[in-house]
Amino acid sequence: MIVCIAEKPSVARDIAHVLGANSSHEGYMEGNGYQVTWTFGHLCELKYPEDYTPAWKTWSLGALPMIPQPFGIRLKQDKGIEKQFRIIERLMKQAERIINCGDAGQEGELIQRWVMQKAGVHCPVQRLWISSLTEESIRDGFQHLKDQQDYHSLYEAGLCRAIGDWLLGMNATRLYTLKYGRHSNRQGPPLSIGRVQTPTLALIVNRQREIENFKPEPYWVLATTYRETLFTATKGKFLDEEKAQTALRQIEGHPFYVTDVQSKKGTEAPPRLFDLTSLQVECNRKFGYSADLTLSLIQCLYEKKVTTYPRVDTTYLSEDIYPKCKGILNGLKDYHELLLPLRGKPLRKRKKVFDTSKVTDHHAIIPTGQMSAQLTDAERAVFDLVARRFVAVFYPDCEFTTTTVLGDVSSIGFKVTGKHIVLPGWRDVFRNEKKTEADNDDDERQNQDEERLLPEFVKGENGAHRPQLSKKMTTPPKPYTEATLLRAMETAGKTVDDESLREALKENGIGRPSTRAAIIETLFKRHYIDKQRKSLYATPTGCQLIDIIHEDLLKSAELTGIWEKKLRDIEHHQYDSRTFIDDLKTMVTGIVNQVLSDNTHRFVESTPDKAAPRSRKKTAPQPADELVGKSCPLCHKGHIIKGKSAYGCSEYRNGCSFRQPFQKD
Repeated sequence: MIVCIAEKPSVARDIAHVLGANSSHEGYMEGNGYQVTWTFGHLCELKYPEDYTPAWKTWSLGALPMIPQPFGIRLKQDKGIEKQFRIIERLMKQAERIINCGDAGQEGELIQRWVMQKAGVHCPVQRLWISSLTEESIRDGFQHLKDQQDYHSLYEAGLCRAIGDWLLGMNATRLYTLKYGRHSNRQGPPLSIGRVQTPTLALIVNRQREIENFKPEPYWVLATTYRETLFTATKGKFLDEEKAQTALRQIEGHPFYVTDVQSKKGTEAPPRLFDLTSLQVECNRKFGYSADLTLSLIQCLYEKKVTTYPRVDTTYLSEDIYPKCKGILNGLKDYHELLLPLRGKPLRKRKKVFDTSKVTDHHAIIPTGQMSAQLTDAERAVFDLVARRFVAVFYPDCEFTTTTVLGDVSSIGFKVTGKHIVLPGWRDVFRNEKKTEADNDDDERQNQDEERLLPEFVKGENGAHRPQLSKKMTTPPKPYTEATLLRAMETAGKTVDDESLREALKENGIGRPSTRAAIIETLFKRHYIDKQRKSLYATPTGCQLIDIIHEDLLKSAELTGIWEKKLRDIEHHQYDSRTFIDDLKTMVTGIVNQVLSDNTHRFVESTPDKAAPRSRKKTAPQPADELVGKSCPLCHKGHIIKGKSAYGCSEYRNGCSFRQPFQKD
């Protein structure tokens, strides 16, 4: 019998249907020579400290650093998980061959490998590697199964990531809690330290300090209105008011001369396809969705077979996808009008879209060409973003003309620039898109800066004008939003607007696209950050924690990005996993020794649980006891149930990720 193991029951059912395994049993499906079973995400985890030795159960500075030799895994302490694992274990021990059907990524590889290790698998194992859950994709994947050994480096990278998080998180959390916290006196919760969590918190704290320490300074801008068009002095802003007033007096009463008129034609390519981070950024900007909610929604779209694998960090497609694109477009029945301009023509094949060298395990997020009527409003909104981006890359470039007019008054130069769109091209795809408040703000800026139509000016013309001098104040940097924080994590804190440069910096980003949302949620949960409207702020606890950490390795986004790069290199056979773990052990030992030598008597005050709840835009009512039993607002299949610490969905075992912690009074 061939045993297939998927990561979720819903995915297992899709695979079983394709394979003809239609007979249902407790914990698996069977038929046609196959048994298809499933996990519920992580069934196994790295052992806890007390699993290695009883001495590590009690928190003690003398026990640090804790470095297991070797690391081991254990089954999660949950009756439902234990029951399902026993079923999996029985099937695997009787299997002649196993097919790993876990999510095609680093985490999916780790989840299934640990289960097989725990079950003591000795039979041959193959790997199903697919980017969508359509029937066609599943059938094609089973026709091109890989040997599991081909993905060993992927497993090694995932294992190194898990061990690194354990080494740093377990040791640093105990170290800082015992040294600087109030945990020993039961006056506060542990001080949570994480390999990615702490540098992310440092980004927010550092930005907050920049804002708090910012001192506004005045400056003056000289401008004049000629033929109802505002020209600004080319000299730039004046930092001295007296010089600004002198310049104003210099141009008063003198005619304005047009000295040059230049027009240049330009083109603008369509926006890139989505990777997970850019999709989370766009959903936060347009809809106010948290990164975690966006990940849940795009995961649901993937499982409903309407979009491809979501946990990706590339905006490119491999060239073998190009022949399939016409069929995918034809499947987008709801976008008939947008597809009309593409009919009867070869589809454009842009290097910024199709580049196999920029794709490793998975390509950018695109539609599969299948439509579903079973989408929630939130899912439909996210799908619309993905579908329009995909359609847009086959449209012509936007063509425009930029006109620059130079003027002169008494030897002081002035300038105005206007932009006129000649051919909208891909912009037509977004013309009838539903507008949000954020879009309206963007449109206003575009009207002011880009879409400004100028009158016809002729070189040499002159006339009266209305000069003006405006006093302005310098402004501080803006607080992070979830969108801008995700970008900062992606580029290790560097502010980058250019998409090509951002792509290059992804190698040294902190966290993975699939984990960044969880990192932000953890910071909220620990009361290290809070939210006002869309802006993120560090709490006093978060600020004090970063202040008390002197080890740059713990809080530097740039240094953490270097470690992330090494993990990617392990995945691509370019770095040795043993070296990575050895370096981590050395780093943790050094951090422990450095903190233990600190003779100051500092401590971190904990933020109470009664802190004002963060303001988040909701797509559904806040769950409360009176809503228990009502329909789940995320999947609409299950109902709300009450757990030990949070409300959840009764369909959580089938993949619904809805969860809402209890609001504390």
